[in-house]
Amino acid sequence: MVAIKPTDKKKKTRIGIVNVTGYAGAELARLLYRHPMVEITSVSGRSSAGKVLEEVFPHLASLKLTISANIDNVDLAFCALPHKESAPVVSDLLDSGTRVIDISADYRLKDPSSYQSWYGCSHPNPKLLTEAVYGLPELHRASIATARLVANPGCYSTSAILGIAPLAKQGMLSDAIIIDSKSGVSGAGRTLSLKTHYCEVNESVNAYALEGHRHLPEIEQELFGGVSTKPPITFVPHLIPMTRGILTTIYFRPKSGVLSGIDGVSELKSLYKEFYKGEHFVHIVEEPPHTKHTLGANNCLIYPTIDNRTGHIIIVSVIDNLVKGAAGQAIQNMNIMLGLPETTGLETIPIYP
Repeated sequence: MVAIKPTDKKKKTRIGIVNVTGYAGAELARLLYRHPMVEITSVSGRSSAGKVLEEVFPHLASLKLTISANIDNVDLAFCALPHKESAPVVSDLLDSGTRVIDISADYRLKDPSSYQSWYGCSHPNPKLLTEAVYGLPELHRASIATARLVANPGCYSTSAILGIAPLAKQGMLSDAIIIDSKSGVSGAGRTLSLKTHYCEVNESVNAYALEGHRHLPEIEQELFGGVSTKPPITFVPHLIPMTRGILTTIYFRPKSGVLSGIDGVSELKSLYKEFYKGEHFVHIVEEPPHTKHTLGANNCLIYPTIDNRTGHIIIVSVIDNLVKGAAGQAIQNMNIMLGLPETTGLETIPIYP
């Protein structure tokens, strides 16, 4: 790792976005447009190369950018390609001296065999897996600050890990964990698919990947990596008929004798508030949050409680999958890498109604 000096406040950092034509890439462009310390100077999108960005996304007309086949001459690049396609591009960018934040899944898992198992192919550059920093700032801030490659977490993973981490890091989990997540359709990406066709998803909710979702190994790695005895996790994602948002509900029993009885709920909330004390984007709330409470913002809202009838702890964790679950978190990581306040360019409050 090479120590990175804080950005020269008089000179804006040149930013590139690989695959600006996807939902995450477009959201990066929207959020970075008003960032005071960076300038988007190069964007790529292979199927739209040569077009003005406004032709693809009229709402981004103010950027006045032309889409190229590749990005060049930038200080830091966001790579928003799909998994498998991202890995070689990231490797080339690093070889050219460009720092990279990868939004795909290609550098999130530390174990090459786990990557092969979940993504169906050998990793093209396994040495970079050990170097890449998992980009969840609330857990890895110090490592992100000096990294040249940050692997942005998955959207489901972000909501689940932030929801469970305070208890997992205290060693208070011993029983099986159930994670029930519901996501808007934008999480499936912009590529056309029958499964995300309007007539297929409208007025309908469905569970999928019941045999195991690819974000599960991220969750296990970040919560229990290095722990010999791990509580089993059942993770079931659902697709719901809305554009943005993830609502994750987590159920489990704590270790015997902790967080129980009349004072259990207040102790639980105090534990969460202490764990996330000083965090700008994680908020412990007093009522179960709605997905709309995070719409367009880089926040994660967490509501912890206890069902005293069963002894189960219930955690509700809500994010916007395209912001804290993708582009916003990537910019939060960028700010840390550049020595800037984490909130820079991310002060937007949620859209309502």
